[in-house]
Amino acid sequence: MAEQGGPEDQKPQSDEARSAFVPPPGTGHSTAAHEDDHPTSEFALPAGLHPDPSASSASGQGSASGAGSGSGSDTLSSAFVPPSGYNAQQQPPAFTPAHGIPMFRLTKEAPWQDRMRTMLRMPVTERPAPETVQRTDDSGPAVPRVLDLTLRIGELLLAGGEGAEDVEAAMFAVTRSYGLDRSEPTVTFTLLSISYQPSLVDDPITASRTVRRRGTDYTRLAAVFRLIDDITSAEHVEVSLEEAYRRLAEIRRNRHPYPGWALTAAAGLLAGSASVLVGGGALVFIVAAAGAMLGDRLAWLCAGRGLPEFYQFMVAAMPPAAMGIALTLTHSTDVRPSAVITGGLFALLPGRALVAGVQDGLTGYYITAGARLLEVMYFFIGIVGGVLLMLYLGVQLGAELNPEARFIANDRPVLQILASMALTLAFAILLQQDRSTVFAVTLNGGVAWVIFGAMAREGGISPVAATAVAAGLVGLFGQLFSRYRYTSSLPYITAAIGPLLPGSATYFGLLGIAQNEVDTGLTSLFTAVATALAIAIGVNLGSEISRLFMRVPGTVEGAPRRAAKRTRGF
Repeated sequence: MAEQGGPEDQKPQSDEARSAFVPPPGTGHSTAAHEDDHPTSEFALPAGLHPDPSASSASGQGSASGAGSGSGSDTLSSAFVPPSGYNAQQQPPAFTPAHGIPMFRLTKEAPWQDRMRTMLRMPVTERPAPETVQRTDDSGPAVPRVLDLTLRIGELLLAGGEGAEDVEAAMFAVTRSYGLDRSEPTVTFTLLSISYQPSLVDDPITASRTVRRRGTDYTRLAAVFRLIDDITSAEHVEVSLEEAYRRLAEIRRNRHPYPGWALTAAAGLLAGSASVLVGGGALVFIVAAAGAMLGDRLAWLCAGRGLPEFYQFMVAAMPPAAMGIALTLTHSTDVRPSAVITGGLFALLPGRALVAGVQDGLTGYYITAGARLLEVMYFFIGIVGGVLLMLYLGVQLGAELNPEARFIANDRPVLQILASMALTLAFAILLQQDRSTVFAVTLNGGVAWVIFGAMAREGGISPVAATAVAAGLVGLFGQLFSRYRYTSSLPYITAAIGPLLPGSATYFGLLGIAQNEVDTGLTSLFTAVATALAIAIGVNLGSEISRLFMRVPGTVEGAPRRAAKRTRGF
């Protein structure tokens, strides 16, 4: 049996078991205790350093184990003990601004859209404490289910054409209502994501969802807004997660309010009414309506075959242009072929996507705005391609397509007002609006046309400026209508801008290019682009002006109202 040695011999001699801090054999040992027996805190005073007695007495009660007194004692100090020389009576304003921290209060009477938008425009540190509306279990909200419900609601809103800021406000409202206050939604053109952090020491939870398919159904959009309103602002209505999922499934399964034949008839009514706006008569109305309905059916056929929307717009633009050229070849003197083609263009111009794209850009969502405007450009190129193809064919056949009066004569004001209202009504049906909103949006479109006609025809003001003012009133009235009904503003705005779309300027621009008058054609196309931008900017400006008539959802003493994002680049 091996001879028993001392403590030094009992330790293993392998490198893996030897501590890096053990003195090698043959060196002198310190008289202090071994580290293995008495672990030392990294906050302990080094050996030979004695603390200040005054500082030790000042913080003796707050220390975890008292002050150290020598090299052999290991002192554990608390991180919450004030440093020496600190005086509570004369503390420096290190974490408080000179003007203090303003107190933010939410106004309960304001709609949830304004309340959530106000909080999204605030820094995270200044947002008020969450006020849970919907009750949860004792263990807290089911975080994965709340995030999934939020993403599904945001998907329906984004696919229906809502702006990025409104989608973020809706997602933020749902999460706060179910008790998830530390949530940050992010919206881009096709991607929705949301991140939730339970606390500062817990890992964040992130979920995302991709919008694969877009559709136009404002009835479904209004139903989603009613669901969000019940979730966020109802103290007397309890919407559990199961109830919210059930209602969301019903919204998805609901059929469109109008059948396919009604949509085709609405497309014909829209084109015929637009042709009357630009000076057409009864025959022009019938021909323009027939061409638009034929183009709509061809577009449905292409959609059923899985062709992209670019080719659908191209095919839908061909029949109205072909009928206009056919009328020109008949040498009919009482028919304006340009009115037929212009009416078909009114039924195809993507005004909804344009307004949404410019609105996202003005509110600071530049990625989504760029994607929406790129989509509008593709649609417009498809329309241009279809019409130019027919115009080139008409020029080769000897059709006399001469530029005519570019703006509407003012000798039929009553008929034109009725035509503008009929156009707005047809546009509302194409957007699948709820029947309760059709009358209001039709009236809004008629008012917009009256303002435009009074300024551009009677007042002699630039048509672009008149369009911007009329679109601003559309946005103003649309926001007021939506706040009164606690729903989205799109059903009250999108169809009402139909009579203001630059159909005639687009047609004359394409005609100039087809007849090798490139300078004239490009000038008309630039006018069309300027008019479209005036519509979008006017709608957004009117929406922002409408908030001047509403009660501010958040009140901060001495603080101005916040803008959408940074101002003047700072």
